[in-house]
Amino acid sequence: MFPFGPCSPGADEAAGAGNDEPVLHGGQAAAAGPPPPATGVDAAPPPLSARTLCLPDAPSPPPAVRARELGPPGGQEPSAASTQGEQSPPSPPRRLPGPDCKAVCRGRQGFSAGLCGPGARLFGWLRQRSLGRGLFVDPARDNFRTMTNLYGSIHPADSVYLSTRTHGAVFNLEYSPDGSVLTVACEQTEVLLFDPISSKHIKTLSEAHEDCVNNIRFLDNRLFATCSDDTTIALWDLRKLNTKVCTLHGHTSWVKNIEYDTNTRLLVTSGFDGNVIIWDTNRCTEDGCPHKKFFHTRFLMRMRLTPDCSKMLISTSSGYLLILHDLDLTKSLEVGSYPILRARRTTSSSGVSPRNSLEVLTPEVPGERDRGNCITSLQLHPKGWATLLRCSSNTDDQEWTCVYEFQEGTPVRPVSPRCSLRLTHYIEEANVGRGYIKELCFSPDGRMISSPHGYGIRLLGFDKQCSELVDCLPKEASPLRVIRSLYSHNDVVLTTKFSPTHCQIASGCLSGRVSLYQPKF
Repeated sequence: MFPFGPCSPGADEAAGAGNDEPVLHGGQAAAAGPPPPATGVDAAPPPLSARTLCLPDAPSPPPAVRARELGPPGGQEPSAASTQGEQSPPSPPRRLPGPDCKAVCRGRQGFSAGLCGPGARLFGWLRQRSLGRGLFVDPARDNFRTMTNLYGSIHPADSVYLSTRTHGAVFNLEYSPDGSVLTVACEQTEVLLFDPISSKHIKTLSEAHEDCVNNIRFLDNRLFATCSDDTTIALWDLRKLNTKVCTLHGHTSWVKNIEYDTNTRLLVTSGFDGNVIIWDTNRCTEDGCPHKKFFHTRFLMRMRLTPDCSKMLISTSSGYLLILHDLDLTKSLEVGSYPILRARRTTSSSGVSPRNSLEVLTPEVPGERDRGNCITSLQLHPKGWATLLRCSSNTDDQEWTCVYEFQEGTPVRPVSPRCSLRLTHYIEEANVGRGYIKELCFSPDGRMISSPHGYGIRLLGFDKQCSELVDCLPKEASPLRVIRSLYSHNDVVLTTKFSPTHCQIASGCLSGRVSLYQPKF
């Protein structure tokens, strides 16, 4: 197995150390002045010192004045002999008078023009660190070539497949936060637990629910929740799997997905009854948890929270995407129709949107401009930069995977107070397994997408180098790049998941098989 973040530093940091202009406290750019003239042919410039940096408020003289101040080496005027090609004897180095104002001028022209050698690398590293980049800030960002090579060499490694075949199709996969347990939500009331490192079966919860299990969500490394078509949610503890911690009742139809706010420890669930319900796990007992209805809408398919829990996204089978901004889970929204939703999409007199302000969007889907579509799968970028949708046409003859960037700022049109999503990347999917929802996902660093594709999965990137989304945003929507295709199933793949801690991917198919993929050299 390979750790997700490589431990060896890459060469990208040094190569791009001085490409942009750094900004100091006070808004002035800084750079080092030029080295003093050499005293011999092979003489090297003296080492860079702290005095070569100018104060932020130092004035910069005009070029003509600066030229008169510096003059030729040695402080002498040029003679006629020197203009005719005769060489004058070398002069000793001369210190510049006053503050090094030339450093400020050169700093404005670019960081790399004024620094060289160890100084450039040092200040380049400081700048990258201030931007949230660098080996010790975000290892995956500066070592993406290593990760790209790892995923480029990934192969089917093993399969976790029980001979009993009583669990049916695999609807959802979920790793524990520490990557030590892989849980499988199955069609026939069962939940399977495996060790993803050894691929060994740990336990089968044979009667986890009374109907098919749809989704699994870990609250921490030990506690996890499952939801089912039997309209209930169950809480489990890995240390005591013989019995449930408790069963939650509140939905009136199939419960399809679970989210968790780690800040408030509130569990959020949604179902085909159109309800989004909040459960207070802080006051959980054997009889259940206190709960309340938070939101209701028709045709609800999936619900997700952004990583910082500042937004809630809800997808619908009618092609609408609802976004609740400035989310406050302690307040309920009793809303039942789209005209009312649009009427609430307003801002206050101060120009600041109120808490739980609602936006209704119809995301652009390639090839579906003249036809309706259904948003069947919804995922969010691990850093909250974008949302990932799997859309199918109403006639089920086309499927698309689309990436939409979140946009903040002033309204684009007066009738639309917000326009938060912009289509940046897309790709058409294999139109197989009609009627089944295909769950796709981002990698933990957000550089890659794993998407079910027929009898296998495809690893997709925003470009061929698997760059960060913010580093390769196109002006117009562009196709996703296929990094690698992996086929190891004998039936349609319905779900896929990246390990949060290891370079490993899991996928599950309609016949109940779970495949693991990892690098092979």
